Amino acid sequence: METPTWPRVPCPEAAVARMLLLGWVLLQVAGASGTTEVVVAYNLTWKSTNFKTILEWEPKPINHVYTVQISPRLGNWKSKCFYTTDTECDLTDEIVNDVNQTYEARVLSYPADATDYSGEPPFSNSPDFTPYTETKLGLPTIQSFKQVGTKLNVTIQDAPTLVRRNGTFLSLQDVFGKNLSYTLYYWKASSTGKKTAKTNTNEFLIDVDEGESYCFSVQAVIQSRKSNQKSPESSIECTHHKKEMLLIIVIVVLVAVILTIILSVTLYKCRKAHARPSGKESSPLSAA
Repeated sequence: METPTWPRVPCPEAAVARMLLLGWVLLQVAGASGTTEVVVAYNLTWKSTNFKTILEWEPKPINHVYTVQISPRLGNWKSKCFYTTDTECDLTDEIVNDVNQTYEARVLSYPADATDYSGEPPFSNSPDFTPYTETKLGLPTIQSFKQVGTKLNVTIQDAPTLVRRNGTFLSLQDVFGKNLSYTLYYWKASSTGKKTAKTNTNEFLIDVDEGESYCFSVQAVIQSRKSNQKSPESSIECTHHKKEMLLIIVIVVLVAVILTIILSVTLYKCRKAHARPSGKESSPLSAA
């Protein structure tokens, strides 16, 4: 007599284990697909001129956004540029509080729906940045110049910054003091041989040859730095001594000619008026 074959009943514990394993795998897949949408920033770079300071990075976001955090060394993180799709963040208002401090920044990456995000976002750190020693010197501007005889006076505009002291904005000269100097490159307009002069103020007074026109440019310098010592050279300006004298002579001659013409016409009209007979006098025929 054959023994009847009954269907095998699965073990409840094994079924539960399989379900848990399947659930765990699905969670991992979902988590992995979510993290692939968030790209970590790279190539974090400080761009700073006259303490105007911007942090830049890559790449341009597609399905994610960024938040920037900045902190003085050993200080607390402060968030800026929240959930932005830009790849730069202006951090000037943070670094001007203390330009001698060393700062670090980091860029956090979030999914596009960042408001629903929980957990620690991936991030990238920037290099350290010390504004006083690393900000670049901006292009200086020649405010005014004047050549009188054998003296050439050149004044450089004192560049403003967003650095404050006691509620007052400071100039570049205020921040760096005697560490900041200017170099003047000057030469005769008729030659290419350059001469130099230096000053720790924003004004030059140099000896030149009388009657000669001169061209010049200026450059800001911080000699104590190891890098970023010099600014770009300013645009070239030139005096026009001979042309100015010639222009003055031409103007004087024109004025003299115009006055001579006006005087001649006036005298001519006066003489003509005196020579004309009066209309009130009667002729002999009319009297008869």
